[in-house]
Amino acid sequence: MAVGVFDLFSIGIGPSSSHTVGPMRAAATFADEVTSLGVVGDAASIRIDLYGSLAATGRGHGTLTAVLLGLEGRHPETILPDQVESRLAAIRDTGKIEFAGSRTIAAGEDAIELHPRTVLERHTNGVTFTVADAAGTELHAATYFSVGGGFVERDGEFTSAPGPQESVGVGSLPEPPYPFRTASELLGHCADTGLPISQIMLANELAARSEDDVRAGLIEIWHVMEECMNISVTRTGDLPGGLTVRRRAKGWYDKLKAEDPDRDPSLYLDWVNLAALAVNEENASGGRVVTAPTNGAAGIVPAVLFYATRYVRGLRGSDMDTRMDGVVRFLLTAGAIGVLYREQASISGAEVGCQGEVGSASSMAAAGLAELLGGNPAQVENAAEIAMEHNLGLTCDPIGGLVQIPCIERNAIGAGKAINAATMALRGDGVHRVSLDQVIETMRQTGADMSSKYKETAMGGLAVNVVEC
Repeated sequence: MAVGVFDLFSIGIGPSSSHTVGPMRAAATFADEVTSLGVVGDAASIRIDLYGSLAATGRGHGTLTAVLLGLEGRHPETILPDQVESRLAAIRDTGKIEFAGSRTIAAGEDAIELHPRTVLERHTNGVTFTVADAAGTELHAATYFSVGGGFVERDGEFTSAPGPQESVGVGSLPEPPYPFRTASELLGHCADTGLPISQIMLANELAARSEDDVRAGLIEIWHVMEECMNISVTRTGDLPGGLTVRRRAKGWYDKLKAEDPDRDPSLYLDWVNLAALAVNEENASGGRVVTAPTNGAAGIVPAVLFYATRYVRGLRGSDMDTRMDGVVRFLLTAGAIGVLYREQASISGAEVGCQGEVGSASSMAAAGLAELLGGNPAQVENAAEIAMEHNLGLTCDPIGGLVQIPCIERNAIGAGKAINAATMALRGDGVHRVSLDQVIETMRQTGADMSSKYKETAMGGLAVNVVEC
């Protein structure tokens, strides 16, 4: 199964796709496995072992609570933030979960063992679930890896789940007509067909769903992005987690609305910064966001889409159908570029640093904007290349293990880079010295060489040089 646009853009909850969304999906999959084995009724206890980055920063990223909710059979795509709070309160009060939605067993955060210095061979984000009966006899155990962007891979065999190291619930395109895993292959399809990148991606999506469903799904993605921004600019106070990081989106919004009621183009960057800030403040508080392609980088694509729909000639002030056509084209193009990062390198901050999150999101957004601005496939590829080239080496060193500092402001900077990269690419003819494939490979190598201190462990950089309280 090939990766599709709805794998890269999925609705979930904050604050982290790799540490919240992925572990919840893994836990829900484990609960499904136990159900299919027919032993849920015998379950009396459960043990959860978190390894590597999941253990090191899992508490600040919501991993511990996410796996408990997942074991109840809850999924990040459907659970709402207020449901999260009510269920977690019940678990804290009773010390019990509804395993697989049907079996009450004692389980809470004390059932979770943290192994921050133990990294399993497959990936640094590892989690093992073990369920036993009242006599302590193991009923089932499985290990999963949250490999970034909410993608989950399973280790080992299980007859009613994907096989060894195959994706769990990911890969939505059966036999697409234009398969690609490199930018060279993608551009080859464009040259052979005369189609833009968005239409190549659309043709692939049609292998799994109708064009109306693709359009409706992507418009729903955009509506959730907009709703996330709109909710965030109404909130006040500090973000949760203990860093006393003040929410800024509402204050910025109130000032900008008063200063710029007619949207002066010279102030576009202020609005872009606000859009990115708003999304990532909502993500940091565990709100409903779109993974794009990760939660830590969730503000970049919405912020650049905000710019496109408000400032790009042909979309600004246009009728709703025209505007939504632009949104769909943008997301399809951005999704195609996201496939390249997922296939050739990584979108996991725990694996390659923040270059894999903010860098890939900036690259995707630059490509989407470049196509809307009239760029040909070569110019779109160039825009994506420029954006990543200037995010190479970006570390992931969140203070307190929280997706707040430097993550929130970093999204605003990444969105600005995306707009600038698209603008630069459109000034050229698409011919450039460094290819996107070369930059993606460089990012992969840089991530492999990067010290683990700078890969979502909170053991280096700002995480150790800034006093938390």
